[in-house]
Amino acid sequence: MNILVTGGAGFIGSALCRHLVADPNNRVINLDKLTYAGNPASLRQIENVPNYRFIQGDICNEETVAGVLRAEKIGRIMHLAAETHVDRSIDGPGSFIETNILGTFRLLQAALKFWRSLPETAAERFRFHHVSTDEVFGDLPFDDSAFDEDTPYAPSSPYSASKAASDHLVRAWHHTFGLPVVITNCSNNYGPFHFPEKLVPLIILNALEEKSLPVYGTGANVRDWLYVDDHARALELVAAKGATGESYNIGGGSERTNLAVVETVCDVLDRKRPRRNLKSYRDLIAFVDDRPGHDRRYAMDTTKIERELGWRPRESFETGLARTIDWYLDNGWWWQPIRERRYRGERLGKSVVAR
Repeated sequence: MNILVTGGAGFIGSALCRHLVADPNNRVINLDKLTYAGNPASLRQIENVPNYRFIQGDICNEETVAGVLRAEKIGRIMHLAAETHVDRSIDGPGSFIETNILGTFRLLQAALKFWRSLPETAAERFRFHHVSTDEVFGDLPFDDSAFDEDTPYAPSSPYSASKAASDHLVRAWHHTFGLPVVITNCSNNYGPFHFPEKLVPLIILNALEEKSLPVYGTGANVRDWLYVDDHARALELVAAKGATGESYNIGGGSERTNLAVVETVCDVLDRKRPRRNLKSYRDLIAFVDDRPGHDRRYAMDTTKIERELGWRPRESFETGLARTIDWYLDNGWWWQPIRERRYRGERLGKSVVAR
């Protein structure tokens, strides 16, 4: 199967590429613009693998996408290219509208024209897999409720609104034009090669550098945590076997408050890499002004993907976090250049005051 992965130099996209190329029956074409969070170093271990090819390009350029689809005889598109960080969407929402909405539109147009040109058998096998987020559903109260695939959309941030719009576009191209699509909505990912603006890597690296560990508000906001390699397995399964026109929720079944996540990182580091002064890393925790419009809680009902496709996460939060911390301790070659040249851990998303 010839698979086009958009955004394959990003965190989840690179994990997906590494996973897919392990099957020699797959040929993986990675199309990535290489914005600030796209990192070819995340793909170093597969860059010379025969069934992998990297192309630097922008999904907003319909001609570029169309050329790749034709030249590589693509049978499956897995669309992950997106701006994803809520705080950056508060500071500068324009790029989120451009990439997440207009980029998805251009990609859909190119895919539709290509699909219509295929012979009948190839057209029947073709799939457009759109990868989205739980944040399109808004937030939940602090109870035992969870998002399912029929939860109404209620996005809260420029980021989640742009992803919600892209989900709607994908569904519209299916219902109006017949494009065979599947959609997945995932919970918070964590794991190796995660750009250090996100909570888990930020806390790990700040702790190692003896910097403060920022926690928004009181740290009571709750997220469901999904190890990225478990997500990659789910994505491959949905793209191959998911029902056309359907969406699937993917979650780790590991709800934690933000404060609990930070404290757990501290406790693991206390054991694996003690501070020079032998104090706990918890002493570095600092509560900071909350993010504007901060969603209270996300949780995913994964009954559908478990029942229909047989997927379940292999990693618990504890095992996945231990693997993640070990990776950051052992792979300074990847994250040190980012901290030195691209993102030093500064606070983002303060340009708007919540009212």
